[in-house]
Amino acid sequence: RPVTVSDVQQLVRRKDEIEAQIKACYELLEGQKGVGMHEPLVDSEGFPRSDIDLYQVRTARHNIICLQNDHKALMKQVEEALHKLHAREKEKHARDEAEALAEAMSQNQRLPQAFARVNAVTPGSPASVSGLQVDDEIVEFGSVNVNNFQNLQNIATVVQHSEGRPLSVTVIRGGRRVHVGLTPKRWAGKGLLG
Repeated sequence: RPVTVSDVQQLVRRKDEIEAQIKACYELLEGQKGVGMHEPLVDSEGFPRSDIDLYQVRTARHNIICLQNDHKALMKQVEEALHKLHAREKEKHARDEAEALAEAMSQNQRLPQAFARVNAVTPGSPASVSGLQVDDEIVEFGSVNVNNFQNLQNIATVVQHSEGRPLSVTVIRGGRRVHVGLTPKRWAGKGLLG
């Protein structure tokens, strides 16, 4: 079964409990005239010290050692759980990216074939006013499309016959299909489009 965030939280709660128990044991040792984990429990003549509760000190030391071992094992579990959790997140992220890429690719495959590319748009021209941009790939220009396009004369003919009337132009811009309404007409520059 996959590791969940609540599993990790449960392990961390257990770790906190163990740390609290260790702290309590150390406090007990402090209460016994500051006897730590390594101070001798016998006096200079080799007799058990009478100023401390030997049983309590030995029990506290034993508990600390056991709890520290438990703590170490638990920390290893926490680390492994976090690794699994992050690995799963990373996998999910990679899967999401792959799906997004596949979606983008399938959209690109659905885009129609372009037969011409816009290499210049004169500012203030009918083409500029309509929103046509440099590097737009033309897939439909009025009645002209990839199936009936032979040369630029096809477009010139459509433009001459459509002077003053809006033409539907479909382009691919940045991987997306964009529709532009273009009305060929006389303007300050050359031609009917610019």
